[in-house]
Amino acid sequence: MAAATALVAVAAPAQAASLTQVTSFGSNPGNLAMYAYRPDNLPSGAPAVVLLHGCAQNAAGYFANSGWQKYADQWKFALILPEQRAANNSSSCFNWFETGDTSRGQGEALSIKQMVDHARSSYGTAANRVYVSGLSAGGAMSATMLATYPDVFAAGSIIAGVPHRCATGMVNAFSCMSPGVDKTPAQWGDLVRSAHPGYSGPRPKVAIWHGTADYTVAAANATESRDQWTNVLGVTQTPTSTTQLPANTTVEVYGSDVVRVYRVSGMGHGTPVDPGSGADQCGTAAAYFLDTICSAYRDALFFGLTGGGPVPTPTASPTASPSPSATPSPSATPSPSASPTPSPTCVTASNYAHVVAGRAYHSGGYAYANGSHQRMGLYNTFYTTALRQTGPNHWVIGC
Repeated sequence: MAAATALVAVAAPAQAASLTQVTSFGSNPGNLAMYAYRPDNLPSGAPAVVLLHGCAQNAAGYFANSGWQKYADQWKFALILPEQRAANNSSSCFNWFETGDTSRGQGEALSIKQMVDHARSSYGTAANRVYVSGLSAGGAMSATMLATYPDVFAAGSIIAGVPHRCATGMVNAFSCMSPGVDKTPAQWGDLVRSAHPGYSGPRPKVAIWHGTADYTVAAANATESRDQWTNVLGVTQTPTSTTQLPANTTVEVYGSDVVRVYRVSGMGHGTPVDPGSGADQCGTAAAYFLDTICSAYRDALFFGLTGGGPVPTPTASPTASPSPSATPSPSATPSPSASPTPSPTCVTASNYAHVVAGRAYHSGGYAYANGSHQRMGLYNTFYTTALRQTGPNHWVIGC
């Protein structure tokens, strides 16, 4: 990714507060830099939001463009911005694929946790109102913080990221990004549970953002992350509601609004922003800050940072309705009248071949069996599935 340039932290005219580097905040085993933003008149017990930049970005750039400053000023919460050093990663990526940096009590994960501790002791922020959000490598590290420190974070946001512990080294990091790794919800959930063995307390709720045209980190990762966090939070992978939002954005709500998945149609790799002066507008369009919808506003509502009252659950529009997990709209599902000549009772083939033959369809990078809508795995020629026909245009996995 190209570096974001000429990005500086600019406070609003009426504000004296600015983004400030904190030079001492703990043992810092991950060798990260810490920056913080404290709005004027920040009250004691205010929330804190950790923001994690993407590769080739820095803290100042993410602060300037992401839109979070607007809501920190408006609703009075602190921002904590860790920054990667080139000595740790030549592309300035957080090392989300290194076990030494993604384990509780170690490396970069511990450094970020120490920044939260410093904010609590120095700024008086609340211990039970800490949140995290990040883009790309920062999104993957956001997932890691939610997994390794569920006792610290109340909620988080993963933007164009991957599930926690998708990779355990550079050798498999790129395949995690694209085409993605397919695991069962239980397998993904176990990776989170093993990040803090024996923990039985409350788990953070999670928002997942992804552009459907993201060719850097495949959109299939949004579904895998959904599987991970719905499993951890004990809710089904079928959304309780699906709602249309501005900028061709669809939000799926899971359980009692403990997991949200935002899919931004046609958006590439970046943080969604929506420059403007409206209440739900924020940010600056730049490299990897994409003019679509203000994700900071939606996340601030989801986190409950508005200063009181219940967190609103997205209300379905007249054209939106609950849909099966990861099932596309009816128009994307082959109808019985469009079915090819009935196939043999049981067929083993690549997922690509099943789709071509009309036994399955694909959506979001995955193949699904016609009729049963069972997910077969990634839509490509390398994944092979046995499908059994149980009725007209109705297929199930297994022979």
